[in-house]
Amino acid sequence: MQADAAYAICVLNQDLGSGVTGVVKFVQPAGGKTIVNATIKGLTAGKHGFHVHEFGNLTEGCKTAGAHFNPEKKTHGGPSDEERHVGDMGNVVSDGKSDTVLVYEDALISLTGPNSIIGRAVVTHADEDDLGRGGYDDSKTTGHAGARVACGVIGWSAPFEYSRPN
Repeated sequence: MQADAAYAICVLNQDLGSGVTGVVKFVQPAGGKTIVNATIKGLTAGKHGFHVHEFGNLTEGCKTAGAHFNPEKKTHGGPSDEERHVGDMGNVVSDGKSDTVLVYEDALISLTGPNSIIGRAVVTHADEDDLGRGGYDDSKTTGHAGARVACGVIGWSAPFEYSRPN
């Protein structure tokens, strides 16, 4: 735990009977990159798109979470690309058997300021995110990541233990 950091958490609930659930934790040290810790259960084997979407409205499940959070109006990309949505977190990779874990730092995701992700939603998708490079009609907007299988609203949290990227 770090005293001068902001903490947020998102509990992922299944959508459309997918069986996918999880928890995503966000920690932003003062003046630093946001650390993302995700643990997701129930994913099929392979890569799955993973994004922050613009709305925390889940009244009709994940479909009312809106599009990827993209306040700068950029094209879709991967988490390390210069040209990307703020909400583009790339893929989580599942072996289809054990919990899927992702730990990384993100330079664009922020818990504070005008582009804060607080109150927005995290969405996990059924298919691989092509990071805007797939050549499909929706590659530059959604990464062609397919159906939404789990989602949850991002909210403030008290400090918690977390893992740092290697």
